[in-house]
Amino acid sequence: MNNQMEYSPTIVPYADFNAEEDGKTLRAAMKGFGTDEQAIIDILTARSNDQRQEIAFWFKNSLGRDLIDDLKSELGGRFEDVIVALMVKPDEYLCKQLHKAMAGMGTDESTLIEILCTKTNDEISRLIGTYEDLYDKPLAQHLCSETGGYFRRLLTMIITGARDQTGSVDIELAKQQAVELFAAGEGKLGTDEEVFNRVLSHGSFAHLRYVFTEYKNLSGRTIEQAVNDEMSGDLRDAILTIIECVQSTSAYFAKRLFAAMEGMGTDDATLIRIIVSRSELDLGSIKSEFERLFDRTLLSAVKSETSGDYKHALCSIIGSA
Repeated sequence: MNNQMEYSPTIVPYADFNAEEDGKTLRAAMKGFGTDEQAIIDILTARSNDQRQEIAFWFKNSLGRDLIDDLKSELGGRFEDVIVALMVKPDEYLCKQLHKAMAGMGTDESTLIEILCTKTNDEISRLIGTYEDLYDKPLAQHLCSETGGYFRRLLTMIITGARDQTGSVDIELAKQQAVELFAAGEGKLGTDEEVFNRVLSHGSFAHLRYVFTEYKNLSGRTIEQAVNDEMSGDLRDAILTIIECVQSTSAYFAKRLFAAMEGMGTDDATLIRIIVSRSELDLGSIKSEFERLFDRTLLSAVKSETSGDYKHALCSIIGSA
């Protein structure tokens, strides 16, 4: 599946949008005794983020109230997390997720990988600008203080925009790079991680598809098999994420969602982040991939792992179609 062809949102701009009407409905849903949670879900999961920003602007301008503050005071738990995530601008939301992954003791590397290794140069560039606006600190500086070794080097190359975004493919170079990757891994004792970092952080996704095909022709094994054998830890996870996204970003996120719901307990933070952040991009494709890979619908999986208004909000974003 072509990475560039996966645009299939579950949330699109609402056709008969009226910010004032929606604002008044939301105000009524939160005014007085009790809260009409369903009214909040019905509006906010059926409007694009730009439209939600217009509602928030109307709220501030006409009522002198902060819509996010009002929602926070009326809602709670995971349901509040979903609704607030919907209300934050997409780039700002992901920057807050990155900051949270690096704040305090320890670092949530899997979140850093999920956000940074799946993005285009343009998307990374927007995140860098937004991050500095929010935290008055360069994203690169924060990342360098929280990560190390070849993993840090790979993330640094990604956020400095090393990847070719033209989508160009150089067949001869792809053959040469397949040989370089083989020589850096399976073809020697030990692993030259620098070669893997350079090739996987620079090539366009279309080009890397050729590299991986050439690699299989050369070694008789897939690039995933080689990376699993040659690497470990965060660097391996980051490299495998890039490889998966080269083949299908939607399949990568479908697997992330499955892992978030597998076994005992649910990784709600990952569930919310992916469903909200991909809703206006490719959540429709992710749903299809989820069903293809796991023989059950994403909707049924989410229903069995969540409850109450939290469940209703997520299911409304996912959509039944």
